[in-house]
Amino acid sequence: MALIMSLPLAGALALSAAAGMALIFKDISSKLGAKKRPLGSLLSQYLAVKVVGWLGRRQRRKLDKDTCNVKQVQEETLLKRLRKHGDTCYGTEYDFRSIKDSADFRARHPITTYEHYRKLIERIAAGEDKLIIPENAMLLSTKDTNTEFFLQGVTVCLDAMRKAFPGTESLQRTTKFFYTPTLRQSEAGIPIGPNSSTPASSRHMLNLYTTPAPAFEVPSEKDTLYLHLLFALKDPAVGTLESNFASTVFYAFAALQELWQELAEDIERGTISNGLALDPKVRSRLEALMSPDPKRASQIRAHFQDGFRGIAKRLWPNLNLVLAVDSGSNQIYGEMLRESYCQGVPFYSPFYAATEGLIGVNLWPEEPSRRYLLCPRSMFCEFLPESSLEQDDPHTLLMQEVKEGHNYELVITNASGLYRYRVGDIVKVVGFHNQCPIIEFQYRRGQMLSVRGEKVSEHLFLAALKKAVSQWPGAQLVDYCCVESGIMGDSSGGSDPHYQVFLELKGVRNLREEQRYKLDMCLQQDSAVYKSFRIKGSIGPMRVHLVAPGAFSELSKKMMSFSNTSPNTFKMHRVIRRKEFADFLLGKTVS
Repeated sequence: MALIMSLPLAGALALSAAAGMALIFKDISSKLGAKKRPLGSLLSQYLAVKVVGWLGRRQRRKLDKDTCNVKQVQEETLLKRLRKHGDTCYGTEYDFRSIKDSADFRARHPITTYEHYRKLIERIAAGEDKLIIPENAMLLSTKDTNTEFFLQGVTVCLDAMRKAFPGTESLQRTTKFFYTPTLRQSEAGIPIGPNSSTPASSRHMLNLYTTPAPAFEVPSEKDTLYLHLLFALKDPAVGTLESNFASTVFYAFAALQELWQELAEDIERGTISNGLALDPKVRSRLEALMSPDPKRASQIRAHFQDGFRGIAKRLWPNLNLVLAVDSGSNQIYGEMLRESYCQGVPFYSPFYAATEGLIGVNLWPEEPSRRYLLCPRSMFCEFLPESSLEQDDPHTLLMQEVKEGHNYELVITNASGLYRYRVGDIVKVVGFHNQCPIIEFQYRRGQMLSVRGEKVSEHLFLAALKKAVSQWPGAQLVDYCCVESGIMGDSSGGSDPHYQVFLELKGVRNLREEQRYKLDMCLQQDSAVYKSFRIKGSIGPMRVHLVAPGAFSELSKKMMSFSNTSPNTFKMHRVIRRKEFADFLLGKTVS
């Protein structure tokens, strides 16, 4: 979660802040045992915290006001989009300029999926201008979507975080697990890929983080992770661990468990491991920031010798928070972190967002359930009732028309050229803030298991899986995915359609057949439809495979390579649709 890109404030604010900086610096140093930082670095961070805090309070007031009249705000949001894009080829085709309200828009424009835009995207990639949006850019990441994400999402969530966890307003640094994505170019030279701005893009942002600027120039994810860990370990006063998703934090700790001895040695000697394939200039700049620290190295070794449960709080005694999305497919990583490495550290899952932009914000950081208030000025939202998802021309509802306790698929019109677009997320309305819906993510339509039309969602399957794992003595779930047997062909091992389940577990090396069958029984208990098909014999019993440690980490790299996804935005697929990925896991099966 980026905090701020630039700070235009100087003058009076800087002068007033500077007067108290010596006292602030002394207080931070004494309380946290932090090594001295340059006064300019502390001042820059102090100003960043204050400015973003002011923005957050202002944006929160605006959000609260907007939620009191969602119908009007949603109409304004939609018409603003249509007017801005009215002179594009797409806007001319659908006559955006003449649309008066949302009813008119819904009557004229069809509900869409990616296929609706495929040919247009190919033309944009070839260099045609003003097809869908005025900018000469690919869809999804535009100036408007990025600005909205910062103002309506980042600042609001930081305001909620500051109120719930006051310690996060201190001048402790954050360790941000971020990996610079590799961008491709279209045939017309337009960058293709995720937002590539890094914490090193602004010196003001850089002062917030433990990782120095040269590390963000390292192309290798593995080497960048080592550097993230190295500079985090050097600073015993780290206040927050941050990443887009809890999975990234989990795999960072898994790497720390494997590499801690080498990292401690580097800290003791003031070196950078020769095992890292670094550009000589980058290595030289990083080594200039290192100095021997035997005392800290000794502390680190002592902490790890006491085991890995709760290691985060021992390494960083004043750690305030883990800031990462831990809902949806990241739920299991959040649970594992809280039970093991990050025991005793609060978690905050700030956003509900997608590639298409910001959807909702979590205003309740301390609550265990991950609820998100929809942002009425970020997207124009429509809702398809769960019962109508398979209809050819389903009728949508608006924000003011949805009902608490019901499930819907989100349909969005965003700032970057997607109109009435089916996101594929099924959400449940769990309440309202004033007039605005509060939702919980349920599942992805494309991640539904259905070999006979039974439609077992990710949410339903995970609940059954956790119940089964709790009945396997000593077992701890690390990762999982499912494959419908038809995808696997001859390697499926059964004639009737069934689920192939791949599990990575800690604490057990094998499972008895009756233990494996327990998962099938748990799903039957939770899904009457699945149970009826099993009783009739039209769905065969699950086949449960245990894979080697690290198999899912390797699988994620294969998936990212295939889709050109950045590690910052990758989410593990719980239902695998490609045979080569299923075959990879089959090759990693140990029992």
